[in-house]
Amino acid sequence: MKMSDNVSRRLQRSLIVFPALALAVTVGCVSSSGAAPSPESKKTTTTLKKKTVVTTTVVKGVVGANPTSLSVLSTITVQNEYKTGYSRSLFKHWIDANGNGCDTREEVLIAESQSKAQVDAYGCKVIEGDWLSPYDNVMHTNPSELDIDHMIPLKEAWDSGAWNWTAAQRQTFANDLSDPRALIAVTAGQNRSKSDKDPSNWIPPEKSYTCTYLSEWVAIKARWNLSMDQSEFGRIKNLLTASCTTTTVAPWGTASGPPSKSVTTPITEATIPAVVSATTLAPVATSAPKGNSGLLEVKPVRCKKAEFGQTGQYQGVAYVCSDHRKDGTAYAAGYYMWRPA
Repeated sequence: MKMSDNVSRRLQRSLIVFPALALAVTVGCVSSSGAAPSPESKKTTTTLKKKTVVTTTVVKGVVGANPTSLSVLSTITVQNEYKTGYSRSLFKHWIDANGNGCDTREEVLIAESQSKAQVDAYGCKVIEGDWLSPYDNVMHTNPSELDIDHMIPLKEAWDSGAWNWTAAQRQTFANDLSDPRALIAVTAGQNRSKSDKDPSNWIPPEKSYTCTYLSEWVAIKARWNLSMDQSEFGRIKNLLTASCTTTTVAPWGTASGPPSKSVTTPITEATIPAVVSATTLAPVATSAPKGNSGLLEVKPVRCKKAEFGQTGQYQGVAYVCSDHRKDGTAYAAGYYMWRPA
Protein backbone atom coordinates (compact mmCIF):
# COMPACT_ATOMS: atom_id res chain seq x y z
CA MET A 1 0.00 0.00 0.00
CA LYS A 2 1.36 3.40 -0.87
CA MET A 3 2.21 5.92 1.84
CA SER A 4 -0.07 8.49 0.20
CA ASP A 5 -3.03 6.08 0.54
CA ASN A 6 -2.39 5.70 4.31
CA VAL A 7 -2.28 9.46 4.80
CA SER A 8 -5.47 9.90 2.81
CA ARG A 9 -7.41 7.33 4.88
CA ARG A 10 -6.19 8.77 8.19
CA LEU A 11 -7.29 12.21 7.10
CA GLN A 12 -10.75 10.89 6.23
CA ARG A 13 -11.11 9.26 9.67
CA SER A 14 -10.06 12.45 11.45
CA LEU A 15 -12.68 14.45 9.57
CA ILE A 16 -15.32 12.09 10.94
CA VAL A 17 -14.03 11.78 14.50
CA PHE A 18 -13.14 15.39 15.33
CA PRO A 19 -16.64 16.90 14.78
CA ALA A 20 -18.11 14.06 16.88
CA LEU A 21 -15.66 14.77 19.69
CA ALA A 22 -16.37 18.49 19.48
CA LEU A 23 -20.12 17.86 19.73
CA ALA A 24 -19.64 15.57 22.73
CA VAL A 25 -17.53 18.14 24.55
CA THR A 26 -20.00 20.95 23.76
CA VAL A 27 -23.03 19.04 25.07
CA GLY A 28 -21.27 17.42 28.02
CA CYS A 29 -19.51 20.40 29.57
CA VAL A 30 -21.64 22.27 32.13
CA SER A 31 -19.86 24.50 34.61
CA SER A 32 -20.25 24.12 38.35
CA SER A 33 -18.80 25.63 41.49
CA GLY A 34 -18.26 23.40 44.50
CA ALA A 35 -21.52 22.03 45.88
CA ALA A 36 -23.63 24.79 44.33
CA PRO A 37 -25.90 23.45 41.56
CA SER A 38 -25.65 24.87 38.07
CA PRO A 39 -28.48 27.11 36.80
CA GLU A 40 -31.61 25.14 35.96
CA SER A 41 -31.78 24.44 32.26
CA LYS A 42 -34.53 23.63 29.82
CA LYS A 43 -34.59 22.08 26.39
CA THR A 44 -34.42 24.08 23.21
CA THR A 45 -35.37 22.73 19.81
CA THR A 46 -33.57 23.61 16.61
CA THR A 47 -34.75 22.46 13.19
CA LEU A 48 -32.02 21.19 10.87
CA LYS A 49 -32.79 19.52 7.55
CA LYS A 50 -36.36 18.84 8.73
CA LYS A 51 -35.11 16.86 11.74
CA THR A 52 -35.52 17.95 15.34
CA VAL A 53 -32.31 18.21 17.36
CA VAL A 54 -32.65 18.63 21.12
CA THR A 55 -29.89 20.30 23.13
CA THR A 56 -29.53 21.51 26.70
CA THR A 57 -28.10 24.97 27.38
CA VAL A 58 -27.40 27.30 30.28
CA VAL A 59 -26.44 30.95 30.44
CA LYS A 60 -22.76 31.07 29.55
CA GLY A 61 -20.56 31.94 32.50
CA VAL A 62 -23.33 31.87 35.11
CA VAL A 63 -22.58 29.44 37.90
CA GLY A 64 -24.65 28.45 40.94
CA ALA A 65 -28.35 28.42 41.78
CA ASN A 66 -28.50 32.15 42.49
CA PRO A 67 -26.05 34.06 40.30
CA THR A 68 -25.54 37.73 41.03
CA SER A 69 -26.86 40.34 38.65
CA LEU A 70 -23.25 41.25 37.89
CA SER A 71 -22.44 37.69 36.82
CA VAL A 72 -25.48 37.55 34.55
CA LEU A 73 -24.53 40.96 33.15
CA SER A 74 -21.12 39.58 32.19
CA THR A 75 -22.80 37.10 29.79
CA ILE A 76 -24.44 39.82 27.70
CA THR A 77 -22.97 40.85 24.35
CA VAL A 78 -21.86 44.47 24.08
CA GLN A 79 -22.25 45.99 20.62
CA ASN A 80 -23.65 49.01 18.80
CA GLU A 81 -27.41 49.21 18.47
CA TYR A 82 -29.32 48.63 15.24
CA LYS A 83 -31.03 52.01 14.86
CA THR A 84 -33.12 51.65 11.69
CA GLY A 85 -36.47 50.16 10.73
CA TYR A 86 -38.31 50.21 14.08
CA SER A 87 -42.08 50.54 14.22
CA ARG A 88 -44.23 49.79 17.25
CA SER A 89 -46.61 47.93 14.95
CA LEU A 90 -43.90 45.29 14.45
CA PHE A 91 -44.62 44.09 18.02
CA LYS A 92 -48.28 43.08 17.99
CA HIS A 93 -49.91 43.74 21.39
CA TRP A 94 -52.12 43.60 23.44
CA ILE A 95 -53.45 40.18 22.43
CA ASP A 96 -55.76 37.61 24.02
CA ALA A 97 -53.51 34.60 23.46
CA ASN A 98 -55.55 32.07 25.46
CA GLY A 99 -58.97 33.22 24.24
CA ASN A 100 -60.39 33.90 27.71
CA GLY A 101 -61.54 37.41 26.78
CA CYS A 102 -58.71 39.18 28.65
CA ASP A 103 -55.97 40.86 26.65
CA THR A 104 -52.43 41.15 27.97
CA ARG A 105 -52.99 44.52 29.68
CA GLU A 106 -55.96 43.21 31.65
CA GLU A 107 -54.08 40.02 32.53
CA VAL A 108 -51.27 42.03 34.12
CA LEU A 109 -53.71 44.25 36.04
CA ILE A 110 -55.51 41.17 37.40
CA ALA A 111 -52.24 39.45 38.29
CA GLU A 112 -50.65 42.41 40.08
CA SER A 113 -53.61 43.79 42.02
CA GLN A 114 -53.01 43.43 45.76
CA SER A 115 -56.73 42.81 46.23
CA LYS A 116 -58.94 40.76 43.92
CA ALA A 117 -59.40 43.01 40.91
CA GLN A 118 -62.96 43.98 40.00
CA VAL A 119 -63.63 43.02 36.39
CA ASP A 120 -66.56 44.10 34.21
CA ALA A 121 -68.97 41.14 34.02
CA TYR A 122 -69.69 41.84 30.33
CA GLY A 123 -66.10 41.70 29.19
CA CYS A 124 -62.63 41.45 30.63
CA LYS A 125 -62.14 45.08 31.58
CA VAL A 126 -60.56 45.72 34.97
CA ILE A 127 -62.37 48.57 36.69
CA GLU A 128 -60.84 48.63 40.17
CA GLY A 129 -58.08 47.09 42.27
CA ASP A 130 -55.05 47.97 44.39
CA TRP A 131 -51.69 48.44 42.70
CA LEU A 132 -48.37 49.76 43.97
CA SER A 133 -46.26 51.34 41.25
CA PRO A 134 -42.70 50.43 42.31
CA TYR A 135 -41.16 53.11 40.09
CA ASP A 136 -42.48 55.90 42.33
CA ASN A 137 -43.95 54.02 45.34
CA VAL A 138 -47.49 55.29 44.61
CA MET A 139 -50.65 53.26 45.29
CA HIS A 140 -53.46 53.29 42.72
CA THR A 141 -57.03 51.99 42.77
CA ASN A 142 -58.04 53.27 39.31
CA PRO A 143 -56.50 51.24 36.46
CA SER A 144 -56.77 54.21 34.09
CA GLU A 145 -53.91 55.78 36.06
CA LEU A 146 -51.64 52.87 35.14
CA ASP A 147 -49.62 51.88 32.09
CA ILE A 148 -48.29 48.37 31.51
CA ASP A 149 -44.59 48.91 31.06
CA HIS A 150 -42.37 46.61 29.04
CA MET A 151 -39.33 46.31 31.30
CA ILE A 152 -37.26 46.29 28.10
CA PRO A 153 -39.00 48.88 25.89
CA LEU A 154 -40.01 47.59 22.48
CA LYS A 155 -37.72 49.97 20.61
CA GLU A 156 -34.84 49.05 22.92
CA ALA A 157 -35.53 45.38 22.18
CA TRP A 158 -35.56 46.10 18.44
CA ASP A 159 -32.26 47.98 18.59
CA SER A 160 -30.71 45.20 20.69
CA GLY A 161 -31.54 42.24 18.45
CA ALA A 162 -35.30 41.93 17.92
CA TRP A 163 -34.88 43.42 14.45
CA ASN A 164 -33.68 39.96 13.47
CA TRP A 165 -36.64 38.08 15.01
CA THR A 166 -39.74 36.75 13.32
CA ALA A 167 -43.08 38.51 13.76
CA ALA A 168 -44.21 35.65 16.03
CA GLN A 169 -41.17 36.06 18.27
CA ARG A 170 -41.75 39.80 18.59
CA GLN A 171 -45.41 39.21 19.44
CA THR A 172 -44.43 36.74 22.15
CA PHE A 173 -41.93 39.20 23.62
CA ALA A 174 -44.49 42.03 23.63
CA ASN A 175 -47.08 39.88 25.46
CA ASP A 176 -44.82 37.76 27.67
CA LEU A 177 -46.80 36.68 30.74
CA SER A 178 -44.50 33.74 31.47
CA ASP A 179 -42.02 35.95 33.37
CA PRO A 180 -43.59 38.34 35.93
CA ARG A 181 -40.82 40.85 35.35
CA ALA A 182 -41.38 41.33 31.63
CA LEU A 183 -44.52 43.46 32.05
CA ILE A 184 -45.33 45.59 35.08
CA ALA A 185 -48.16 47.96 36.06
CA VAL A 186 -46.76 51.40 36.87
CA THR A 187 -47.92 55.01 37.17
CA ALA A 188 -48.63 56.17 33.62
CA GLY A 189 -46.47 59.27 33.97
CA GLN A 190 -43.47 57.19 35.04
CA ASN A 191 -43.84 54.87 32.06
CA ARG A 192 -43.98 57.83 29.71
CA SER A 193 -40.99 59.44 31.40
CA LYS A 194 -39.05 56.22 30.86
CA SER A 195 -40.26 55.92 27.25
CA ASP A 196 -37.68 53.84 25.34
CA LYS A 197 -34.71 54.84 27.51
CA ASP A 198 -32.23 52.31 28.88
CA PRO A 199 -30.66 52.65 32.37
CA SER A 200 -27.90 54.91 31.04
CA ASN A 201 -30.60 57.57 30.59
CA TRP A 202 -33.38 56.66 33.03
CA ILE A 203 -33.66 55.02 36.46
CA PRO A 204 -36.91 54.90 38.51
CA PRO A 205 -37.07 57.80 40.99
CA GLU A 206 -37.82 55.38 43.86
CA LYS A 207 -34.25 54.73 44.96
CA SER A 208 -35.06 51.60 46.98
CA TYR A 209 -36.17 49.96 43.72
CA THR A 210 -32.92 50.61 41.81
CA CYS A 211 -31.26 47.24 42.44
CA THR A 212 -34.42 45.31 41.58
CA TYR A 213 -34.95 47.37 38.43
CA LEU A 214 -31.41 46.77 37.21
CA SER A 215 -31.59 43.09 38.08
CA GLU A 216 -34.82 42.65 36.11
CA TRP A 217 -33.44 44.59 33.15
CA VAL A 218 -30.35 42.37 33.08
CA ALA A 219 -32.39 39.17 33.51
CA ILE A 220 -34.68 39.85 30.57
CA LYS A 221 -31.86 40.96 28.31
CA ALA A 222 -29.99 37.75 29.13
CA ARG A 223 -33.01 35.53 28.67
CA TRP A 224 -33.85 36.91 25.24
CA ASN A 225 -30.20 37.19 24.18
CA LEU A 226 -30.51 40.94 23.65
CA SER A 227 -27.30 42.95 23.47
CA MET A 228 -26.32 46.16 25.25
CA ASP A 229 -24.49 49.17 23.90
CA GLN A 230 -21.39 50.35 25.73
CA SER A 231 -23.04 53.21 27.67
CA GLU A 232 -25.91 50.98 28.83
CA PHE A 233 -23.60 48.17 29.91
CA GLY A 234 -21.18 50.55 31.63
CA ARG A 235 -23.84 52.42 33.61
CA ILE A 236 -25.52 49.21 34.77
CA LYS A 237 -22.20 47.70 35.78
CA ASN A 238 -21.24 50.83 37.73
CA LEU A 239 -24.57 50.99 39.57
CA LEU A 240 -24.57 47.28 40.39
CA THR A 241 -20.97 47.46 41.60
CA ALA A 242 -21.65 50.52 43.75
CA SER A 243 -24.84 49.40 45.50
CA CYS A 244 -26.11 46.03 44.31
CA THR A 245 -23.24 43.54 44.42
CA THR A 246 -25.28 41.02 46.43
CA THR A 247 -28.44 41.29 44.32
CA THR A 248 -29.10 37.84 42.89
CA VAL A 249 -31.06 36.45 39.96
CA ALA A 250 -32.42 33.00 40.71
CA PRO A 251 -32.98 30.68 37.72
CA TRP A 252 -36.22 28.77 37.51
CA GLY A 253 -37.85 26.29 35.16
CA THR A 254 -41.26 25.97 33.58
CA ALA A 255 -44.17 26.37 35.99
CA SER A 256 -45.04 23.02 37.59
CA GLY A 257 -48.75 23.24 36.84
CA PRO A 258 -51.01 24.72 34.17
CA PRO A 259 -51.60 28.50 34.22
CA SER A 260 -54.66 29.81 36.03
CA LYS A 261 -57.71 30.60 33.95
CA SER A 262 -57.04 34.32 33.83
CA VAL A 263 -53.42 34.03 32.77
CA THR A 264 -52.03 33.72 29.28
CA THR A 265 -48.72 31.88 28.93
CA PRO A 266 -48.05 32.01 25.18
CA ILE A 267 -44.29 31.65 25.35
CA THR A 268 -42.76 28.41 24.05
CA GLU A 269 -39.30 27.32 23.01
CA ALA A 270 -40.39 27.75 19.41
CA THR A 271 -41.20 31.43 19.96
CA ILE A 272 -37.98 32.41 21.75
CA PRO A 273 -35.19 33.25 19.28
CA ALA A 274 -33.16 30.11 18.59
CA VAL A 275 -29.93 31.66 19.84
CA VAL A 276 -31.28 32.48 23.29
CA SER A 277 -30.48 30.38 26.34
CA ALA A 278 -33.46 28.48 27.68
CA THR A 279 -32.73 29.48 31.29
CA THR A 280 -35.48 31.65 32.74
CA LEU A 281 -35.06 33.78 35.77
CA ALA A 282 -37.23 34.32 38.82
CA PRO A 283 -38.37 37.65 40.27
CA VAL A 284 -36.10 39.48 42.67
CA ALA A 285 -37.69 40.58 45.93
CA THR A 286 -37.93 44.21 46.92
CA SER A 287 -37.02 44.27 50.59
CA ALA A 288 -34.93 46.28 53.02
CA PRO A 289 -33.07 45.69 56.29
CA LYS A 290 -35.04 45.00 59.44
CA GLY A 291 -36.66 47.99 61.15
CA ASN A 292 -36.90 48.86 64.82
CA SER A 293 -39.60 46.23 65.31
CA GLY A 294 -37.23 43.51 64.14
CA LEU A 295 -39.41 42.71 61.10
CA LEU A 296 -38.12 42.88 57.54
CA GLU A 297 -39.17 46.12 55.82
CA VAL A 298 -40.93 45.16 52.57
CA LYS A 299 -43.18 46.70 49.94
CA PRO A 300 -46.40 45.29 48.48
CA VAL A 301 -44.78 44.18 45.23
CA ARG A 302 -43.39 40.88 43.98
CA CYS A 303 -41.29 38.61 46.18
CA LYS A 304 -39.22 35.54 45.32
CA LYS A 305 -40.57 32.00 45.33
CA ALA A 306 -37.76 31.18 47.77
CA GLU A 307 -39.23 33.73 50.20
CA PHE A 308 -42.67 32.08 50.20
CA GLY A 309 -44.06 32.15 53.76
CA GLN A 310 -41.58 34.71 55.06
CA THR A 311 -42.99 37.70 56.94
CA GLY A 312 -42.16 41.40 57.06
CA GLN A 313 -43.85 44.75 57.52
CA TYR A 314 -44.95 47.67 55.36
CA GLN A 315 -45.94 50.96 57.02
CA GLY A 316 -46.27 49.16 60.34
CA VAL A 317 -48.57 46.42 58.97
CA ALA A 318 -47.48 42.76 58.93
CA TYR A 319 -46.95 41.31 55.43
CA VAL A 320 -46.23 37.82 54.13
CA CYS A 321 -44.76 36.54 50.85
CA SER A 322 -47.56 34.45 49.36
CA ASP A 323 -48.87 32.91 46.14
CA HIS A 324 -52.47 33.87 47.01
CA ARG A 325 -54.34 36.90 48.26
CA LYS A 326 -55.69 37.28 51.77
CA ASP A 327 -59.17 36.27 50.55
CA GLY A 328 -57.74 32.97 49.26
CA THR A 329 -57.75 33.78 45.55
CA ALA A 330 -54.54 32.79 43.79
CA TYR A 331 -52.17 35.18 42.09
CA ALA A 332 -51.28 34.44 38.49
CA ALA A 333 -49.05 31.43 37.89
CA GLY A 334 -45.46 32.30 38.79
CA TYR A 335 -46.39 35.37 40.87
CA TYR A 336 -45.43 35.68 44.54
CA MET A 337 -46.41 38.92 46.26
CA TRP A 338 -45.91 40.62 49.60
CA ARG A 339 -49.47 41.04 50.90
CA PRO A 340 -51.05 41.80 54.31
CA ALA A 341 -50.68 38.80 56.62
